[in-house]
Amino acid sequence: MLRRTSEHGAEEMALTGIPEGFSRVCLGGIGVEIPESFICNEELVETYNGWAEAENAARAARGEEPVPLSSAEFIVQASGIRRRHVYERNGILDPARMAPVIPARGDDELSVMAEFGLAAARKALAHAKLEPNELDLIICSAAHHQRPYPAIAIEIQQALGAQGAAFDMGLGCSSALAGLHVASNMVRSGAYRRVLVVTPELITAHLNFRDRQTHFIFGDASVAAIVEAMDHREERQGRFEVVDTRLWTRFSNGIRTNFGFLSRLAQEDPYLLEMHGNMIKQMGNKVFKEVTLAGHQFIVEFLGEYDHTPHSMRRFWLHQANARMNAMILKLALGENVDHDRAPLVLDRLGNTAAAGAIIALAENHEDMKAGELGLLCAFGAGYSIGGALLKMM
Repeated sequence: MLRRTSEHGAEEMALTGIPEGFSRVCLGGIGVEIPESFICNEELVETYNGWAEAENAARAARGEEPVPLSSAEFIVQASGIRRRHVYERNGILDPARMAPVIPARGDDELSVMAEFGLAAARKALAHAKLEPNELDLIICSAAHHQRPYPAIAIEIQQALGAQGAAFDMGLGCSSALAGLHVASNMVRSGAYRRVLVVTPELITAHLNFRDRQTHFIFGDASVAAIVEAMDHREERQGRFEVVDTRLWTRFSNGIRTNFGFLSRLAQEDPYLLEMHGNMIKQMGNKVFKEVTLAGHQFIVEFLGEYDHTPHSMRRFWLHQANARMNAMILKLALGENVDHDRAPLVLDRLGNTAAAGAIIALAENHEDMKAGELGLLCAFGAGYSIGGALLKMM
C-alpha cells in the first residue's frame, strides 16, 4: 500500500487515494480464450476406471494393494466440477495413453503456449481498444511454462509486433494475480504506462490422469489483462480501477510438481526418464484446510488496510479450484452463505483452470456492477501463495 510521503502528497492522498508522483491504475482490457473441446465427468471416470481395473489385475498378481476407483458423483461432491475444457482432447480418454496428443513444433514455429496466450492477448487489446505498439511491457505469468527460454512472453511480443520488453514469471495458481501485482506497481510508479499480463494455462498437458486425487481437477484456459496508468481525476466508465494489490506466500509441499531440468540427473540413465512421479500431486484434505484458513485471513487483513470488511465487497472473484473451499472461505469471512451473484463460480463447467480461473470469473461477471462498487479478485495456489486485487468500478 502506498504511504503518504509529504504534506502535499498527503493532501493528494486524501483526494484520490494515491500520493502525488504516482499514477492511478486501471484494468483497461480483459481477454479470455477457452478451448471448444470439453470432457465431462462420466467420460473421464470411464477412462480412469478402465485403466484402474486393468492395473488392479496386475497388482493383484503381484500381491499389491489396488488403486481405488472413481465416480462422477465423487468428483462433484469433492470439487463441484462437472466438466472441463481441454486444449487437446485426443489421447486423454485412451486408457493406454491418458494424456493429450500435442505434436512437437519446430523452433521456428509459434509454440503451443505462445499461441494460446496470443489468442487471449489479442482479445484484451481489442477490449482496451489498443494496438500492440502501444504496449510497453508484456508479462507471461502462468503456473507452468512450456520452456525456460526464450521466454514465452518474448515470443508473444514478437507475434503481436509489440515493442518494449517482455519476461516470464509464475507463482502457481496465483500467477495471474502475481503478474497483476507486479504490473500494477510498475505502472503506478511510472516505470511503464501499459503492461499486458498473459496467463495461458495448459494444465492438462502436465496432469497425471492416472492419479485419482487430481485426474479430474484441471482444465485449460488462457486469459490476459492490460494494466494502464490513469490521470488522478480521470474516470473510465465500465472499467475497474486497481485500488491496490497484495501477495502472500508460505512454503508448503501440499501441492507440488517436480518437473525440472535436474529430474533426469537422478536416474541411472539420464536419457530414459520416467516422468509420472514428477507430475502434479497434492494432499487434498490438508490443502483444503490450510488454504481455507489462510485465504480467509488474507482477505480480512488485506481489506482491513483500507478500513473495509468483506461485507463492503459487492462481488468476490475467487480462485476457481473447489466450490466447497470458496464457500467455506466466504462463510468464515461474511458469517453467511453466498450465492453465485456475490461470488460467481465457473469451475463447474471449466474445472480448475489454475491462475486463469479468477480472471474468467471477473470477465464473465462484472457488467452489472455500478460505479463506486468494490470487488475483490483473489487466487490461492501452490507454494502456498495468495494474490489479491481490490477493484473499484468506475
